[in-house]
Amino acid sequence: MDIEYLIAVFERRLTLQRYSDSSVKNYSSSVRSFLQVAEKRFDQPDELNENEIEKYVYWKIRKDHISSSYQRMIVASIDKFYSSVVGKNLNIRHLYPSRIEHELPKYLTRAEVKRMLQAVANPKHACIIKLLYGCGLRLNELLHLKISDIDSENMLIYIRHSKGNKYRAVMLSPTLLADLRSYYKSYHPKDYLFEGQDGGMYSAKSVQTIVKTAATKAGITKTVSPHILRHSFATHLLENGTDIRYIQQLLGHGSVKTTEIYTHITDIAKAKIKSPLDML
Repeated sequence: MDIEYLIAVFERRLTLQRYSDSSVKNYSSSVRSFLQVAEKRFDQPDELNENEIEKYVYWKIRKDHISSSYQRMIVASIDKFYSSVVGKNLNIRHLYPSRIEHELPKYLTRAEVKRMLQAVANPKHACIIKLLYGCGLRLNELLHLKISDIDSENMLIYIRHSKGNKYRAVMLSPTLLADLRSYYKSYHPKDYLFEGQDGGMYSAKSVQTIVKTAATKAGITKTVSPHILRHSFATHLLENGTDIRYIQQLLGHGSVKTTEIYTHITDIAKAKIKSPLDML
């Protein structure tokens, strides 16, 4: 089984169907892992039936304790691979998880975000954290930002590489604009807003390290990631009374129901309900 050839064909088909770079990467990674297991018993992917794929998904659940969202991606990736590369439509809808996990998003308090920003001396790192928190960007959206996406005249930032290829605009803070101008004069990026030492797109790992290091320096013990800064953006806007439909647009959510998960946090915080322990 020529796995790399099959993956190359798969990635080309996904790209032609206008899947985002991150989706192509995630789908191909899932299928590569699946084929590496399958090739131990089969010479070609078309030799596998739905029962074999079900065994693989069950094995992943038991062995790696994968989440329901990751299970959903694995099944979708395999399904897409077979329909677009192998030319076979699978009947594997029963492998999608039927129970939806509802986990409240983790977020930072305003004081914690402030401490993080105060702990960062590097202007490039500071701008990265301020964009993630101040605009609610996903990591991939930040990495794809170009200088031309910053519209200082209309005080907007254009997000052109959003999840699901949905184009949107977010507000540009005057404070952030001043910081970006200062950063630009010092670093002189050529194309992408944030670039590596040799040019080109900045790495995701570098951004994750910047965020984690800033949180550690700020004395924050909880695990902090770029996505937690995005959660903090949404939560703090809700706490400030911003209409949830505006927040939905700013986050790039397709449905307001996705955004409504943040109301569970803010409703409890606003109610200021005393614990029965405090009534003893």
